[in-house]
Amino acid sequence: MPVSAKPKRPSRPPDPPKPYHHGDLRRVLIEAALQLAGEGGAEAVSVREAARRAGVSPGAPFRHFPSRDALMAAVAAEAQRRFRAEIDAALAEVPDSNPLARFRALGLAYLRWAMRNPAHFEIISSGRYFEHDNATELTRDNAELIGIAERTLADAFALGQLRSADLKRVQVAGRALVYGFARMNIDGHFPRWGIAEDEAVPTAEAILDLFIEGIASKRDGG
Repeated sequence: MPVSAKPKRPSRPPDPPKPYHHGDLRRVLIEAALQLAGEGGAEAVSVREAARRAGVSPGAPFRHFPSRDALMAAVAAEAQRRFRAEIDAALAEVPDSNPLARFRALGLAYLRWAMRNPAHFEIISSGRYFEHDNATELTRDNAELIGIAERTLADAFALGQLRSADLKRVQVAGRALVYGFARMNIDGHFPRWGIAEDEAVPTAEAILDLFIEGIASKRDGG
């Protein structure tokens, strides 16, 4: 006798999709991208990998970020926000009555953040990873920081704290110093200059102090 086939058990209906449990997918994707950049540099960031890190399907992020460029622009905006927060916190600790000290605090905050977050600093300072012309928040914030530096130097000069009246050159020189040192860190130049990893931040601070001493008037102790 032929063996009768076992009756098929009714197939189990597919599980309903699990609701996204993070709440704010856009924010979580930006945070995931920031982590990816911190671990592997800006080139390690992709929309697909950010989705995997966030625990969502590869297509889920595209409602918020239709391209890698859009994601990188959002990452830059968040990195810039954190950068600005560090500068604001540093300036809050120095009285308005000492603008030269405030200029130094601004430079130190810039250097410390850039040294701790080299990949994030590269993203916001380089034009390679997103369309800077379309990054209105980043452009506005950069303009505000330049304005803070300009006003701080103008106040320092008015109080007789600076030896030079050419404030634009002083400002550009200061920017070149902090940007250049941060860039040396990104490009791996420190070993050839005998600067160990744990000496980088103290060296940055010492170099900035040399610059401040150079621009200060003799009456201010320069």
